[in-house]
Amino acid sequence: MVSEPLFRHDVSDCLAANIGAHGLSDDAYERALVEAEPFLETLRGSRDLALLGLPGRSDDLPGLETLAARYRDGFDDVVVLGIGGSSLGGRTLCALAPQGRSPRLHFMDNIDPGHVEALLGGLELARSGFLAISKSGGTAETLAQTLICIGALRAALGDAAVGDRMTAIVAPGPSPLRRLAERHRIAILDHDADIGGRFSVLSATGLLPALIAGLDGRGFGAGAAVVLDEALAAPTAADCAPAVGAAVSVGLLREHRLATTVLMPYDEALAGFALWFRQLWAESLGKGGGGTTPAAAMGVTDQHSQLQLYLDGPRDKMFTLITRPRDGVGPAIPEGLSGDPELAYLEGRALGDLMAAEQRATADSLARGGRPLRRIELPRLDEPALGGLLMHFMLETIIAAGLMGVDPFGQPAVEQGKRLARDYLADGAP
Repeated sequence: MVSEPLFRHDVSDCLAANIGAHGLSDDAYERALVEAEPFLETLRGSRDLALLGLPGRSDDLPGLETLAARYRDGFDDVVVLGIGGSSLGGRTLCALAPQGRSPRLHFMDNIDPGHVEALLGGLELARSGFLAISKSGGTAETLAQTLICIGALRAALGDAAVGDRMTAIVAPGPSPLRRLAERHRIAILDHDADIGGRFSVLSATGLLPALIAGLDGRGFGAGAAVVLDEALAAPTAADCAPAVGAAVSVGLLREHRLATTVLMPYDEALAGFALWFRQLWAESLGKGGGGTTPAAAMGVTDQHSQLQLYLDGPRDKMFTLITRPRDGVGPAIPEGLSGDPELAYLEGRALGDLMAAEQRATADSLARGGRPLRRIELPRLDEPALGGLLMHFMLETIIAAGLMGVDPFGQPAVEQGKRLARDYLADGAP
């Protein structure tokens, strides 16, 4: 049960009233909010939409928990085969797992030959399990990964080892991955055919890896349900955080041509979340010559690689900083160790004190520089909080798509590239 707010969502430093002429004017903000109303109303009437039904769904959890327990008990390493949403969702959730917990999870989300060879070469295959995830069942990269892993298992352990060590998640109906799984007696879980890969993080695609990692699958759903219920119960778009976020993003694009949106969490465990958001926003909105470009950054690291550009470069960006309280957290810096008076400001401080100061300094510098800034502040980072963040940004993306006049659920340009790649291989091209 979630008893306190999961996060605070504050867009006040995106508005001209706070940061000056480069912020969003009151008129433009109000227009975008009014335009968002029908899209919010559509969501209110779409509670049976498969995506919106995920937070309240629990019928599949017992089966997933049983399968996850078998993977935890039987394997030292688990490799997730997939790309895009089939990998990023699970990676995002699993980042909350404590370091060093067994089994170790590996996300083989690329087909770089050296990376694949190194990963497989470092595994004891007798103690390794595999998850092959592709909604369509026809993703070339995932099929290639799966075939290579089947071959490695057969060569090392025999034909029977494949079915004992692999599970496929694929949409119902004929597909290459489903046929491959059936041929090698690999267990199959159905991917919901009505949920696109980049929106599937709260389904088996993300939850099964998270459960294998020992995380609370029900907690993710509970947090997502809180955000969904609050959003759909909001009396107006101005009272709905995802609608507010969408209105600000689209309003800044229209009024000031801010074509880049930077998501910068101050938490290593949210690095995967930033990459998940990057795909969600880019693939959902980048259509018909429109959209804004998402950029993933990491605080405090990117204060030293990107902040110069953010503060003194072109005014074409909106920023979202995700922070949580850090004062007094972590190891203390010893007093009297440096012998240098210039380091006195650090001595006796917890490492979290430095991070807290840098979070605040970056946010204030952006706002004072008239750079539109949204602040998301988490009281804590756990399964409900992350589930809530995921649902917030899925809803925000859907509403932003409505404001931009595009369908958030397709990716026609990507499909063209996939077809060309298959054609080149079929023609014998290198």
